[in-house]
Amino acid sequence: MLETAPLAQGMSARRGAARRKPLRTAIVHSMLFAASVLMLYPLLWMLSASFKPQDEIFSGSLFPSSVSLDAYVRGWNGLSVSFGTFFMNSLVIAALSIIGNLAACSLTAFAFSRLQFVGRRLWFGVMLVTMMLPYHVTLIPQYVLFFNLGWVNTILPLVVPKFLAADGFFIFLMVQFFRSIPFELQEAAMIDGCGPWQIYFNIMLPLSKPVLATAAIFTFIFTWDDFFGPLVYLSDVRNYTVALGLRTFVDSQGLSDWSAVFAMSCLVIVPVFLVFVFFQRFLIEGIATSGLKR
Repeated sequence: MLETAPLAQGMSARRGAARRKPLRTAIVHSMLFAASVLMLYPLLWMLSASFKPQDEIFSGSLFPSSVSLDAYVRGWNGLSVSFGTFFMNSLVIAALSIIGNLAACSLTAFAFSRLQFVGRRLWFGVMLVTMMLPYHVTLIPQYVLFFNLGWVNTILPLVVPKFLAADGFFIFLMVQFFRSIPFELQEAAMIDGCGPWQIYFNIMLPLSKPVLATAAIFTFIFTWDDFFGPLVYLSDVRNYTVALGLRTFVDSQGLSDWSAVFAMSCLVIVPVFLVFVFFQRFLIEGIATSGLKR
């Protein structure tokens, strides 16, 4: 009897814990659901407002009294230039930026992580310093340079720097990833007679798909959401991006078409949402593996 008492007490404690576990799980899930609703409420409100009449947007009710697509039609065709033009401009800039960043930043990261040259540590430190400079510090010199080149009011100031490895964040990200690739692979390739270019194309790039996908996703999101750069360099409405296109609906005289703004904002979010949904696996894998050390 004395030996069975502790056993009975242990079984009773486990049964009590088993009964408490569903309750604890339900509480945690309820809190997470409430937090999710709280974070998603602004998006839900914007989506609802895009279907409301103009006079009901700020009425306080989340659900519209009547559903109308007039805001989408008016927003798409209500300006002197179709909103599809803004979409195309943003897609062109984003695509060229992705190509430039992947090509230039991967080459620069390969040089910093795999090649031996004089001043490698110094130039890598200079690159890290550029990451700490606010964009506004270099804005005026860059604008003067692009103005003298005749590039203002074109997409060139927004695209060409990407082909010159101007984004130190992606260089640093790729350097960390390249350092995690075993050097034995490079040494074996050098024994077989491969040069730096062959090592870069045949070994480093095929093994770097996660970090390249991560850089592509971040580049797309940063470029698609960029407002300040196009605002500075683009003045012709035909060259506007989606961010500047949304601004044209807001009138400083108080005659803003808010329903059209919310309708086009919902459409602008869709590409970013799709990119994240379909490529989040590469995003998480690239961020996780970029911090590994050899």
